Amino acid sequence: MKRVGPRWPAFYETTEKCKKFLTGCEGLTPSFVFRLHNCVFKYPILQEPAVLVDWRRVEKMNWSALIGSELGLTVEQTTRHVLVYCDVVVGRDPNELLLLAKDEADRVAAHLRLKYGIRLGEGQLARKVHFGVYDPVAKLVSRYWQVSDDVAKVDESEGFGEIDWLSAEAAKDYLLMPQNVKWLVRIQERFANAMHEHLQLIQALQAVTEKIDKFVEVFGSNAKKTEDPSA
Repeated sequence: MKRVGPRWPAFYETTEKCKKFLTGCEGLTPSFVFRLHNCVFKYPILQEPAVLVDWRRVEKMNWSALIGSELGLTVEQTTRHVLVYCDVVVGRDPNELLLLAKDEADRVAAHLRLKYGIRLGEGQLARKVHFGVYDPVAKLVSRYWQVSDDVAKVDESEGFGEIDWLSAEAAKDYLLMPQNVKWLVRIQERFANAMHEHLQLIQALQAVTEKIDKFVEVFGSNAKKTEDPSA
């Protein structure tokens, strides 16, 4: 984009590079709105399994864990928790996706209780989930580098550029941004119209003030002539 026209108001027009970029943004995009992934729930172990768990043992840094597969999901048992790694789910409501993932993890937890006799507490998120949203700007940026902070991450891990928002609220706010911008534009237009009317009122008051000043000046001059007989 480049700025054109007078200093105020500001006007912008697209450059050739910008036009090419916008043209490249057109075409097929993923059919989903949100892609929930990196979702893991942990359940505190209230009672150890009554039967032997037939999972493979994996050595960690200073401890070991049992990792297996139950109901199609990866399950990991540590010293104090059972972790359930949820499948990727896609949809249009990030909060609904999180509920679906939680239901899926709860079914696995109930299955473990029936199969192994292990009693688990209420499940909680073990890490920050990722709400992926396809974004053409992210597609361009992720070709060269990855960007991340405590709010979101930009990458191309699934073959298309997306922004991974780390909270449902941030993901929703992102999609509502165009609507919010339109709302701000409407407010700006109303403010501009009000300022225009205000300016017209000021100009009208200035005109009235000038007429009053002239009237006072003429009236004062006539009064002096009346008081001065020699005039």
